[in-house]
Amino acid sequence: MVMNVADVMWKMLAEAGVKRCYGIVGDALNPTIDALRRHGGIEFVHVRHEEAGVFAAVAEACLTGDPVCVCGTAGPGVMHLPNGLMDAKREGVPVIAIAGDTVTSVLDTQALEEVNPYTAFAVASRYTGRIVNAEQTRAVVQTAIRTAVGERGPVVIALPGDVAVAKAPAGAYQAVLHRPPVLRPADEDLRALAELIDSAGTVTIFGGDGCREAHDEVVALAARLRAPVGYAYRGKQWLEWDNPFAVGMTGLLGWGGAYQAMHNCDLCLLLGTSFPFAEFYPEKPKKVQIDAKASAVGRRTHLDMGLVGDIKDTLRELLPLIAEKTDDAHLERAVHSTEKWRKRMSHYVTRGPRVSPIRPEYLVSTIDEMATQDAIFTVDTGTPCIWAARYITATRGRNIIGSLSWASMANAMPNAIGAALTCPTRQVIALCGDGGITMLLGDLITIATLELPVKLVVFDNAELDFVHIEMEEAGLLPFGTDLQNPDFSKVAKALGITGLRVDDPADVRGAVEQLLATPGPALLDAVVDPHALSMPPHVGFGEAEGFALSMAKQAINGSLDEVIDSTVGNVRLF
Repeated sequence: MVMNVADVMWKMLAEAGVKRCYGIVGDALNPTIDALRRHGGIEFVHVRHEEAGVFAAVAEACLTGDPVCVCGTAGPGVMHLPNGLMDAKREGVPVIAIAGDTVTSVLDTQALEEVNPYTAFAVASRYTGRIVNAEQTRAVVQTAIRTAVGERGPVVIALPGDVAVAKAPAGAYQAVLHRPPVLRPADEDLRALAELIDSAGTVTIFGGDGCREAHDEVVALAARLRAPVGYAYRGKQWLEWDNPFAVGMTGLLGWGGAYQAMHNCDLCLLLGTSFPFAEFYPEKPKKVQIDAKASAVGRRTHLDMGLVGDIKDTLRELLPLIAEKTDDAHLERAVHSTEKWRKRMSHYVTRGPRVSPIRPEYLVSTIDEMATQDAIFTVDTGTPCIWAARYITATRGRNIIGSLSWASMANAMPNAIGAALTCPTRQVIALCGDGGITMLLGDLITIATLELPVKLVVFDNAELDFVHIEMEEAGLLPFGTDLQNPDFSKVAKALGITGLRVDDPADVRGAVEQLLATPGPALLDAVVDPHALSMPPHVGFGEAEGFALSMAKQAINGSLDEVIDSTVGNVRLF
């Protein structure tokens, strides 16, 4: 069989593990998509917005670790991709964008829909290759695959329509397989680290997504050192479950004893995390960071030792080198603090059926209780992210997916598309902000068309709630955060999705039960309290001063009722 360039590209991508391509077809991309049709081994998922396609691909890549394709046609189509690709870059997942390109005869003439892929994707892509000659096929496609999988991030292959249909030269096809290498520090560095650990009286561990495959090793290390284990959001799903040393999260979304445990120890071990909020790192303890990415080491805070290594590979070699500690006092303090936090956070859960408007803490806790033990949760940036951090329980089988390092709006619903296609036998629950879901609302049609059994929960508080809180924290008068929402349950019904609505806290359990029991796609429009606040484990003077100043400004500007509602509704948090 004579293969053209596009045929070879799809064959190489399929052999590298690509199972789906999300996107929208059109003009410059048509010959490439025709080759995809002929190949037959990669599913094409037609979405309503290219950005939604990338978020779906990100979720699939998060769950499988395999490369996933997205596509857009020349010009406007491909320019919808970069935000989602930035999310893939920050989340560290292999997404391969196939960008339709104008025919080679008019390149650099400002032809209709022409865009320079090198400049267009400079920030969002780890590698951009433009195939303008069939002889480049093997090199460009192979480099894109190896970069995406080996460096864990997005890449772009720009393919003009005339090159896509050109005959592939002999030798153009080559299978690209990748097995992760063993990666750990040198023996000398491991011995030095062991000596540092042995000399420390108390140790705290703080882990991130780099602990994905290292749960057992981290727990074993904590047991040997009697060390509390805190975690970043991206480490929650890997370190919270089956871990008697788990003490919650730090940061603005945090809870539990992690903050104090990190600050009140002799040595803080940062494992596979690039937690971005420098103000929450401790200054007094010695700090060691281990990460598979050399560029992440020392990026956020001063270190006493920085090592490059995969967490699982490194801890396997480190554990036999360190002595066992026996003093439990540091660990017990952190665990006790965490238990106090759990009791404090349960206030609006236990009182939830009697507190109106619906407290989001109660809503999410109810979802957590009723969801399956292998459920996949996708969370929108904003307050759904906060409540999931605190009230969704991580288990061995569950996953939590969000734009946790890029913090884009509108990710939860399209993430759920990718999750449902990737894991059709698992429950997929999307926790959506009202601002987030309306940004890419059109892809509810994709869910309806594909009959995906996604369960969507919309936190309907009629505002960009997290932004509102940010403004208050900064001492600003909240402005531009109000939303005028439709009845989302009616929108869902109009699109062929089961739509439910709840605004009475007494009906929450029944509504959640009905949502999760509904066959096929379903959406719950939950009218929640817009005044619900979440207090971090440590509030500095600046944040407290900002809230007080903002409340004063709101009162002066005629919003005294809002101030009173916010204060009264959150009195147990202060």
